Amino acid sequence: MMNTLEFAKIFMETLDQQIVEGATSGWMESNASSVKYHGGNEVKIPILTTDGAGDYDRDNGFVQGSVTLKYQTKTLTQDRGRTFQLDAMDVDESNFIATAGNVVGEFQRLHMIPEIDAYRYSSIAAQAMAKNRSTTYTPNANDILSKLMDDITTIRDVAGGNTDLIVTMPITVQNILTNSKEFSKWVNNGNFAQGRLNFTVKTIDGSPIIAVPSARMKTAYTFYDGKTTGQEAGGFIPAADAQDINWIICAKKVPIAVSKTDVTRIFDPMTNQKANAWKIDYRKYHDLWILDNSMDKLWVNVKQKA
Repeated sequence: MMNTLEFAKIFMETLDQQIVEGATSGWMESNASSVKYHGGNEVKIPILTTDGAGDYDRDNGFVQGSVTLKYQTKTLTQDRGRTFQLDAMDVDESNFIATAGNVVGEFQRLHMIPEIDAYRYSSIAAQAMAKNRSTTYTPNANDILSKLMDDITTIRDVAGGNTDLIVTMPITVQNILTNSKEFSKWVNNGNFAQGRLNFTVKTIDGSPIIAVPSARMKTAYTFYDGKTTGQEAGGFIPAADAQDINWIICAKKVPIAVSKTDVTRIFDPMTNQKANAWKIDYRKYHDLWILDNSMDKLWVNVKQKA
């Protein structure tokens, strides 16, 4: 018979994998492979810098260059959670994992995945707009293709023609693009890998287009705390001054996203003091960063205010 620590380990690994594969922004977590995380709300991001090239001297040889590797500590600002109880009469030890896994997995699918997506896209937009890496436009089928290609060109002019770019846009904007002139000449189908999954997506100029529900593509959100009057249900809503994001274009390596399920606490019915029920405490840390030296490989297009 497994103990609660073994249950918790299974949950943590499964829940983190579900975020990577279920979130439309899950591909961003591959950029955090070198990030150090040892629990809690802090991570360490490696930053490598080198000197530029110098002239080779036939007598003295190479000019000495320097290499600096340092770790920048970042705080995971998003600290979210819930607690769940499963009545002992409904769940016994033999089917606890299946039942609890369904409950917590469904919670992540319906609530945490949309929230993490929304936070990441709004954070990218806010950082880009603060650095003047954005423009405004109201999408229409007549010129959306040329506007999108202009923004892609802006990035390629800096990052180079062979740089892997990702184009993220709301499903509603993708529909306008689909109905645009010369759509078939520029947009094709391609494959996109995320975690252990492979998807068929639209591509433009060789770059995959990630289609996202429009409710997750706003410039700002209010995230409910779950206890203030009117916020008991938790979750998130667009901020009063939020704008619609038309698309985000960036080099694939630009956004560094981390989501971690903190130590999941599981109490069996005999330990739980409040009820004769299994109790599961769920806690998720997550955040997203864009390093200063990557900002020129990012562009955000926002819908004009009415």
